[in-house]
Amino acid sequence: MLAAPKFLFAALILAINTLVLCSSMIPFALAKLILPITPVRHVCDRALMGIAALWMDINAFWLGAVNPVRWHVHGVDGLDPRGWYLVASNHQTWVDILVLQRVFNRRIPMLKFFTKKELIYVPVIGLAWWALDFPFMQRKGGASARADLEAGRKACEKFRLVPTSVMSFVEGTRFTPTKHAQQKSPYRHLLKPKVGSIGMALETLGDAFTGFLDVTIVYPQGAPTFTDALCGRIPEVVVHAHLRAIPPQVLPANGEPAPRAPVQAWVNALWQAKDEEIDQVLAKHKGQQAG
Repeated sequence: MLAAPKFLFAALILAINTLVLCSSMIPFALAKLILPITPVRHVCDRALMGIAALWMDINAFWLGAVNPVRWHVHGVDGLDPRGWYLVASNHQTWVDILVLQRVFNRRIPMLKFFTKKELIYVPVIGLAWWALDFPFMQRKGGASARADLEAGRKACEKFRLVPTSVMSFVEGTRFTPTKHAQQKSPYRHLLKPKVGSIGMALETLGDAFTGFLDVTIVYPQGAPTFTDALCGRIPEVVVHAHLRAIPPQVLPANGEPAPRAPVQAWVNALWQAKDEEIDQVLAKHKGQQAG
């Protein structure tokens, strides 16, 4: 199939999937808004997450139908769909979200991303993100930063009601060579990690987490764009997941903020290991190509 027919097929499925399933969330979203009591919220949240899981299943269908992807996925066996996970990953492209959803959908509870506040105004899908309690962040300084933290804490507190996976792209933005150079990042394949969202999640849910899921995504032929995904130009994806215990030194005392220095040191060490892991994956792929 040529790129243009693939694009039309995938874009049509994505558009219909998003319009129909996001629209089906409206009654449950209104019920949550009008009757914000725990029993109603509990039922609505389960219904909303079921709709979202179906949306991800259909996206995985068109992604696989148009892309001859060779998937190399490790570390996902034995995960608990009824657990609570803190999840962190490197970030290179919007395709990362499709990859994470395809790999983890129904293996762990639905991934809840920290999302830019402006995206709440995206037609249809912005409503879905709000209904699903995605934490919306302004990502500015001063008073806005304090408001972000409070909004994030409130969102995370809601996650205690239903098993949830709190997802953070720790770099805060997608990796590009320009950003890498501007930051003077000490890592070869990663930007510097930011730990605000992880600290917030630990502060509100630290004692509830089943574990920390450390995810590394590698595209051996280079990071694809979303258009590449629609046109069937993703040949290979590597996903390594590592389920780790959360160190006791990063867990805050009751009512206290997460200890920033220990959290930063912990994530820096994880990022160093992740950078080396990406090196190893790319070297292995290069060796296979040469052979």
